[in-house]
Amino acid sequence: MTTPAQRRFERATAAQAAEKALPGESLAGSNAYELMLAKLYDDKRRLKEIQSVERKIEVKREILPDYDNWISGVLSAGKGGQDDVLVTVMVWYLDVGNFDEALRIAAYVVQNGLTLPDQYQRNVGTVLVDEISDAALAVQKAASDQAAVFPLQILQEVATLTSGIDMPDQARAKLHKAMGYELRALGQLAEAKKQYETALRLDEKSGVKRILTELQADIDKVSKA
Repeated sequence: MTTPAQRRFERATAAQAAEKALPGESLAGSNAYELMLAKLYDDKRRLKEIQSVERKIEVKREILPDYDNWISGVLSAGKGGQDDVLVTVMVWYLDVGNFDEALRIAAYVVQNGLTLPDQYQRNVGTVLVDEISDAALAVQKAASDQAAVFPLQILQEVATLTSGIDMPDQARAKLHKAMGYELRALGQLAEAKKQYETALRLDEKSGVKRILTELQADIDKVSKA
């Protein structure tokens, strides 16, 4: 375990490396950054040797705290330089279901136009929307009744954060579908209908046609009450 002095030093060196690189520039060349890249390489190699997805997630939970000081330093002083460590850690937080931390990093990533390494084959916005929407839809599908099961605030935050990013319509449709479910569960039927209608407009195969019929019936009952 590192000491408080070591943690302060790690945050300070991360901040110094990050503040020297402007948007469009890389942090490459900084000794601190090169050391973090080397650690990232070793951790990726360790993960690649694991076949079980569940075990991969367990290992990511184990190693993510090792990057906390780097992330804190970059977010505190970074000028928007390309940082492959930062964006990879953001994705790993998505993988382990820590969406609050992923979105905290994502705000900096999106604001400064950082990109993901080529291995992800998607842009930052698509990864954020895909991973969070899929997680929400999975727990919603498993719910035994029409109750709120996923934080609506997280879905709304990712919608706002990625609103200006180009991505496949199917990805954004999933997000609107997930928001529709939570709004309906909270009794905000008119807002839920809007979300489901948007999902249908973006993707006719989004699976919301029956839901919209049911929802309209619920709205009609409320209006006649």
